Amino acid sequence: MYKIELTESYFPAQGGDEPTPMTIGDMLRQSTRQHPDAVALKELSYDGEIGRTWTYAQLLSDSERLARALASRHAEGARIAVYANNVPEWVLLELACGLAGVILVTVNPAYQKRELKFVLEQSRSEAIYYVADFRGNPMQDIADSVCDEIPAIKHRILLTDHAALFAGEDTGDLRTPKPSDAVQIQYTSGTTGFPKGALLHHNGLVKNGIDAMTRGGLQPGDSFVHNMPLFHTTGCAILVLGGLGTGGTMLLAPMFDPQMIVRVIEREKTRFILGVPTMLVALIQEVRQSGRDVSSVERIMSGGSMVPPQLCRDALETLGAPIQIVYGQTETSPVLTQTWYDDTEADLTQTIGQPAAHTEISIRDPQTNAVLPIAAQGEICARAYSVMLGYNDNPEATAATIDKEGWLHTGDLGTMDERGYVKITGRVKEMIIRGGENLFPAEIENAMLEHDAIDEVAVVGVPDEKWGEQVVCFIRSGSDFEFKPDELKAFVRERLSPQKTPAYWVQVSEWPLTGSGKIRKFKLAEEYEAGQHTPMS
Repeated sequence: MYKIELTESYFPAQGGDEPTPMTIGDMLRQSTRQHPDAVALKELSYDGEIGRTWTYAQLLSDSERLARALASRHAEGARIAVYANNVPEWVLLELACGLAGVILVTVNPAYQKRELKFVLEQSRSEAIYYVADFRGNPMQDIADSVCDEIPAIKHRILLTDHAALFAGEDTGDLRTPKPSDAVQIQYTSGTTGFPKGALLHHNGLVKNGIDAMTRGGLQPGDSFVHNMPLFHTTGCAILVLGGLGTGGTMLLAPMFDPQMIVRVIEREKTRFILGVPTMLVALIQEVRQSGRDVSSVERIMSGGSMVPPQLCRDALETLGAPIQIVYGQTETSPVLTQTWYDDTEADLTQTIGQPAAHTEISIRDPQTNAVLPIAAQGEICARAYSVMLGYNDNPEATAATIDKEGWLHTGDLGTMDERGYVKITGRVKEMIIRGGENLFPAEIENAMLEHDAIDEVAVVGVPDEKWGEQVVCFIRSGSDFEFKPDELKAFVRERLSPQKTPAYWVQVSEWPLTGSGKIRKFKLAEEYEAGQHTPMS
């Protein structure tokens, strides 16, 4: 941990002098010089078998081939979309864009026509690279239908058609983009509404990935299963760029399947796991049911939403390692804070860690923008090399998010202690105002997750004529436990004050999730208000 004693909720950048800024090409060539014959990438089939493999030297060679092909048909700075699940060609395309000076627009493979059309038009993409289908979604048909309506789309290329994908490699030239140049447009996951396109640069994505994986403990030669969606920063920045930048071996899974992932961990003796909380819950359940040997695991990283204390305890008991929590946003490439492996149990389970290297974090009054005293609750704000260039073609949203002093306002509420450890207390927009009192879902959720029969929980506010808002608690259990409202109320009242007790309790079997695995709380609230959920009685 960084040794520091603060007098206000402002953490100055730590980690020594900032390293020389890097492009994706710089990172890949450096890793190849250091580990030319080490395995960089292994393809996993849907049943977990090993398919194609690339050493670092081979991955660089194929990435440069594809970069020349891209340069032959796209001008520098052109935007191209990738609409595919986790396939090696996605990784090659990401690396090749970095070498060709082309901006990659990442698209959720679950998107339908309206969503895809919005992203292609808003990003000003001139091409789409896709797979035929994924999980029953006819992606090629969807893309072709949408592209027929967008004259700006000049190329439609199937990633599995290597003749088309690599066409022009003999005529295109590699380019030399700057570390500050835009290289990706990633659309926010939409937990609170319509997505915005974050314009991300080389240096932010590369350095942030390396910093996160370094603190996460990945060593050169360590293998790890990549089961996060590539279209999100966790998948393509932390795991791809960070994993390759630290010399790891990536086992790329086409999708998340807990049975398959656990089999691969046992067989390949992987040392590192990364997954959002919903994934880790599923992996823990699978290990407990199957009894497979996952003793090789030494490091676990998670984020994307608050990681409850009970999940951290379950991971240590079942997977054999504590969870290092990362916190961040698409707009910050993405990691802002992270716990340390040797943190105390209290810090691992009750905080989101200290700021990432070379990152300033402050807690500010949402109304005055003033830095708050230690332990006072306010908005988490960040200023760092990793902050986006802005929202694509949306200066109003950019100005509303990044202030004149360069501070990015996350929209998350939190506190900071004198050591710089941060806690999340809720979302500015998710804060529930009941009878004039501010209630924070994360506090209620963490209390309920101490219940042995509850695996996951989400707390939302819904309109109420008397109180303004009332609290609804959604719970999911992997068992057939029979919940009773009176018992749940008694359970939470033992831990929290009366006004924080949910008024309504709803049991669900699954969640509405974003593509990156976050629970879409606004969707739960909408469904409840529409009468789609029946409270327990």
